[in-house]
Amino acid sequence: MKTLNLGILAHVDAGKTSLTERLLYAAGVIDEIGSVDDGSTQTDSLALERQRGITIKSAVVSFAIDDITVNLIDTPGHPDFIAEVERVLSVLDGAVLVVSAVEGVQAQTRVLMRTLQRLRIPTLIFVNKIDRSGAQYDHVLRRISEKLVPASIPMGSTKGLGTRGARFTPYTADDATFRSLLVDLLADHDDALLAAFVEDETTVPYGRLRHGLAAQTQRAQVHPVFFGSAITGAGVDALIAGIKELLPAAHVDTEEPLSGTVFKVERGPAGEKIAYVRMFSGTVRTRDRLRFRGADGARLNDTPQGSDRADEAKVTAISVFEHGSAVRRSSVSAGQIGKLWGLGGIRIGDEIGVPRKTAADGGYFAPPTLETVVIPSRPSDKSALHAALTQLAEQDPLINLRQDDIRQEVSVSLYGEVQKEVIQATLAEDFGLEVTFRESTTICIERPTGTGSAAETIGKQPNPFLATVGLRIDPAPIGSGVEFRLEVELGSMPFSFIKAVEETVTETLREGIHGWQVTDCTVTMTHSGYWARQSHSHGVFDKSMSSTAGDFRNLTPLVLMTALRQAGTTVYEPMHRFRLELPADLFGPLLPVLARLRAVPRTPSTQGTTSTLEGDIPAARVHELEQLLPGLTRGEGVLECAFDRYESVRGTPPTRPRTDHNPLNRKEYLVHVVRRV
Repeated sequence: MKTLNLGILAHVDAGKTSLTERLLYAAGVIDEIGSVDDGSTQTDSLALERQRGITIKSAVVSFAIDDITVNLIDTPGHPDFIAEVERVLSVLDGAVLVVSAVEGVQAQTRVLMRTLQRLRIPTLIFVNKIDRSGAQYDHVLRRISEKLVPASIPMGSTKGLGTRGARFTPYTADDATFRSLLVDLLADHDDALLAAFVEDETTVPYGRLRHGLAAQTQRAQVHPVFFGSAITGAGVDALIAGIKELLPAAHVDTEEPLSGTVFKVERGPAGEKIAYVRMFSGTVRTRDRLRFRGADGARLNDTPQGSDRADEAKVTAISVFEHGSAVRRSSVSAGQIGKLWGLGGIRIGDEIGVPRKTAADGGYFAPPTLETVVIPSRPSDKSALHAALTQLAEQDPLINLRQDDIRQEVSVSLYGEVQKEVIQATLAEDFGLEVTFRESTTICIERPTGTGSAAETIGKQPNPFLATVGLRIDPAPIGSGVEFRLEVELGSMPFSFIKAVEETVTETLREGIHGWQVTDCTVTMTHSGYWARQSHSHGVFDKSMSSTAGDFRNLTPLVLMTALRQAGTTVYEPMHRFRLELPADLFGPLLPVLARLRAVPRTPSTQGTTSTLEGDIPAARVHELEQLLPGLTRGEGVLECAFDRYESVRGTPPTRPRTDHNPLNRKEYLVHVVRRV
């Protein structure tokens, strides 16, 4: 039995959860199709998902297509929950991207398709809702070609668009136009096919064309487009046939060293951790002791970015997805998705066994651009709130808790205001905690403007620590993150001391000169020195005479921030690309509002009575524009926004209150740190 791990992705409300229900029904897994509106679907199992009619957490269900077991992963469509999609992408063999036949290609659709292409994930496109009023065929195909992927091809024709009786008819070998389209598309990557077609277009067997289509689809070079309706079932049989023929089953090798990736963590009824693992090779059995480690660059709340945290635990139980649900098994093997119990220290993004190298390690989507302070309604709930948020951060690391011990506050990162409402409801329902939020603020970043260096030597004033540390900070290319290098000999002092400096550099750069995380820089250790372990004549270790890792952890922030202040930093704010459709007669009155919000519009286009405007707007003003839009456009305005880039702030840069002991102020820092030591 082969396995295919398939993701269903879409812009919110395109109908992917309804499509999941239809696929399960067609495969005989369920007897009745659930409704998103009624909250009766298989994959939207959370109470909040049923209430809101949206997918918040990714969910796995299973069904069979002949000899293929399909593990179908339904993902959120709302951009506030893009982190859930990011975690799923690393475990997929293929994907179905759902597009609405009425709304067409939307902002989130483009974001998802760009990422699928970058990761070279084989993808079919399913144009849903052909039974809805306003459904279009030619226009949607044109938009797919223009906005998503030029290398796309319709796999059939439609009739009765916009009616309950709308249907989809797959093309066959007898459709000359389809054969011609196939040759034109496939010949771009197949010179032999092109030569055969030029010699005699009638001699190219249809079977060869279908084989070529499958091969190029599996290499993510072309993207077949199906039409249909998840509600009526039109076109779904053709899609199922396409999934079987065109998408690649998982590569299975149980003999290779054990390797898997954790893409989801949830809590069971007793509070126990349950890890969802995609197995790439090898087999995990009950009672096996598993070694797992944090993936490079993972954002972990209490582990420095890029650390090599490792842990080990025994698997106490295993479930494998089969025939619609997870069933208890004694093992889970390569190609399969399993649920593992017993791994108490496991986290999302952890690698099991041998780490798997991919072409696109790290984040696939933009980071959260908003943050807010969470305030318990009862002051006595502060510790319980922190524990609850820590547990939520296990399931969503990009919540990125930021504890401010000075003000006794905790803040979380957000993609949008809907996510804030979900966190509030989850805390109330699952933990019995009533909370409010401060107004969301934008998360900026800092980048070094120039080069700076500093050093402090052991035994020389004003250095109170038994360590010598010298650091230089240089700007690095945009998007490169933070890199730590050595200009001292690796053996010049114990490796644990060097590691302490590296980890503290990462930790310290979370708050730069203006309080924002510093990125896109290289930090080089230029000086090192220590006092070897010493003891008195009676053999008792004397810390006052011997360097420890703590000395290096305490000194590094002072040296690094001195170097950073010399280099200087520029604050960058997140910018969103927007697309706005509105009645043409309201375009003029809207321009002053956009100017006040610091939006920069491009040249508009007008078709009939509708104007379309694209441009850039600071992320901090997107929510305000969303609130103003209905009143400014008689409720007819349609706004799409997506993160585009960071742009330097003009004028006085915004600052964020510090949560550390402020190494920019030496006296204040030493009062806290030396007293603590």
